[in-house]
Amino acid sequence: MANILTFKLNDGNEIPSFGFGTFQIPADGTTYQAVKDALAAGYRHIDTATAYFNEQEVGKAIKDSGIPRDQIWITSKLWLQDYAYEDAKKAIDLSLKKLGLDYMDMYLIHQPYGKVDEAWKALEEAQKAGKIRSIGVSNMTPKIWNKFVPNFDVMPAVNQVEFNPYFQQKELRQIMAKNEVALEAWAPLGQGNADLFHESVITKMAEKYGKDAGQIILRFEHQEGVTVFPKSVYEARIKSNMEIFDFELNSAEMDQMRALDKGKGMHDPDAPGVEEMLSQYDVHAND
Repeated sequence: MANILTFKLNDGNEIPSFGFGTFQIPADGTTYQAVKDALAAGYRHIDTATAYFNEQEVGKAIKDSGIPRDQIWITSKLWLQDYAYEDAKKAIDLSLKKLGLDYMDMYLIHQPYGKVDEAWKALEEAQKAGKIRSIGVSNMTPKIWNKFVPNFDVMPAVNQVEFNPYFQQKELRQIMAKNEVALEAWAPLGQGNADLFHESVITKMAEKYGKDAGQIILRFEHQEGVTVFPKSVYEARIKSNMEIFDFELNSAEMDQMRALDKGKGMHDPDAPGVEEMLSQYDVHAND
């Protein structure tokens, strides 16, 4: 079983640097099985969200795994329809209830629009109350970061954003580094972008190290200090994604990977209309 390294967060907590993502995995038993497989393979960091509608299955898989609670890092996220202070407090308790947990290791503000300041206050209080160990944000660009974070009493421990070799978030990482805020990557494999997987730089390294392109990409991100959680519902892929701890890219190879940066991703949180579009998404339709 891989010995997964941890990264130290600015609040002193240690987060497993490699985890399992559950975005777009349906809650029809598929999430339960995938998380169970991931835990059996040695994953100890599971990332979910209110808006994924699968917190309940994640919680059940954790409970049924038999692994002590303090050995698993669990992240969920608050959806923007619940950012008003009182709504946020209720939503935190609802996430705990669905997950079947006394506390979450991390809770994030999922989309940085609307009453972010009220939501953050609720997260700060839940952290003080022991309901959440670490608090963070997601999808914050430099512009959005500068709008909200200077007004926070507690500095976010992480910002979870789109990150892969084609979009390396250089400006954002400089801002975050000043306060030792960790970066977590969603879409660490570029959502399976075929061009990325066929980059000659990557295929040559894959051949050299006896790895596949995905493992080279994940290894690069790990060495950059980025927390990644690739997702899959296939047991073999769940296992192979994790096989990145038995080799290391040298500094010239790291520079070659850095040179793949195109400076933009698939999702632009600053784009007009994004806030309006996301605000229409109802996470309580089935409650």
